[in-house]
This record gives sequence, C-alpha cells and structure tokens, in this order.
Amino acid sequence: MTPEDHTCAAADLLQAECTREQIGLLTLRHPEMGMDDAYEVQNAIYRQKLAEGRKVIGWKIGLTSKAMQYALNIDIPDSGILFDDMVFEHGGTVPAGRFIQPRIEAEIAFVMKSAVGDENVTRDDIIAATDYVAPSIEILDTRIQRFDPETGKTRTVFDTISDNAANAGIVLGARRHAVDAFDLRWVGALTFRNGEIEETGLGAGVLNDPVESVVWLARRMAQYGQCIEPGQIILSGSFIRPVECPSGTEIHADFGPFGSVDINFA
Repeated sequence: MTPEDHTCAAADLLQAECTREQIGLLTLRHPEMGMDDAYEVQNAIYRQKLAEGRKVIGWKIGLTSKAMQYALNIDIPDSGILFDDMVFEHGGTVPAGRFIQPRIEAEIAFVMKSAVGDENVTRDDIIAATDYVAPSIEILDTRIQRFDPETGKTRTVFDTISDNAANAGIVLGARRHAVDAFDLRWVGALTFRNGEIEETGLGAGVLNDPVESVVWLARRMAQYGQCIEPGQIILSGSFIRPVECPSGTEIHADFGPFGSVDINFA
C-alpha cells in the first residue's frame, strides 16, 4: 500500500464512524496489505483525531488469548489507541446510535504513574510504573464489515488493526488496587447480560499474565519510538469472548473481590 492508500483508508474509517455505516474489507480492496500497512492506517486515524482536538488517554491490547490468535492465524497480540471521548462512567448508559455493532469485553486495566517503554522493558519495570489496577469493560465496535457479503471472506487482523483494533469505549470500575495486591492471573469475571451469565474467564488467559501483556505493549511501542505515558490507561486484554450488546442491553461484570463494572446500552 502507498501512503495515499493509508490516508484514504483512514478517511473512510473516520467517515464510517461518523455516519454509522460500515465500509468493506480493506484486505479485499488491498490484497497486498500487511501488518505495517494496518498500523499506518491506524496512525493516520490517530493524527486526524489529534487534529480534531482529541487527546490520547491510553492504549488497548487485543488478541491476547490463544483462542483468538488461532482463529486469526497469528501469534502476536495487536494494539489500539484510547481517546478522551471513549470514556463512559461505571453504571452509565451508552446513548442509542452511538455505535454500529457494540460488543463488550471484561479486562483488567492498568493506570500508569510513570513513563515506561523501551525494547528491554521487564515485568518489574511495568510493576514499578503502575499506579493501580482496576476492573474494566472495553466497548468494541466495527467500522469495517465483519465479513464480505459477496465473497463470504471474513475480516483479518489487518482489517481489525486498521480499525483501531475495533476500539470504541472504556468503562473503569470504582475499585482500585495496588498492582501486587492480587495475583492477576487468578482475577476473573462473571459477565452478565440482562441478568444472565454470558461469559466467564480468568486473567491468566491474557498472555498467561496481564502484566506480561503490558510488557508486550511497551516493547512494541518502543519499536515505533513511542512510550507509555504517566496517567495513561492500559487495557491489558480480554479474558472472555466478546458479548453482543444490542439496544436495551444491561451489562454487569462481577470481578469478585477485585470489584465490578456496569454499563447499559440505550
């Protein structure tokens, strides 16, 4: 793909976000598309959002479970950018029509107190840089079709990365914990939709340990001359499958002693 292709794809995705009308698969439009192309499209979206006055508040890590990696035939996670207009209050309501096809995932969020990021970042570095951890919900949306209606071809990881890793919103629970207060591998969640359990999972499903997920992000960012900044929120990756959230959905994620998170969809 050319730089012009990246810019055009980003513009189409931004338009889809505004109109709530999905675009076709970028990987059908550009069969030659690769990982670097996908991140270039994401970066073009990032630059445009900054130009419009948005602020970066953190990062999300996706595709951290083996099941999702096997499904997409990849062996690494992906990442996306959290912007200031993506934050929803615990117990709040997402307005009707805000998203196209919203889904949610339960995750452990890291809130950072100091900058961290080089290619040799260690687990101890991440722990030292973390202010606190909290239960969270990530809201996903897809500005790209999940599959092409004519060919049946499904999205690839390149489509997803281009679409800011399908990121759309974040909800933090009220409870805050020191990063070493829990063995995060054993922090889990019962995720309820309209009062019924839809998904359960444990933090160990995230690269064996959510801390290792943040290590991966810091190292990946260093390759692009970036670092995690103080105050930023890091969504470490989901340990459940995405839960569909059509209009009228009420979500309650019960993390036990770690806390809980609620969000509703009007």
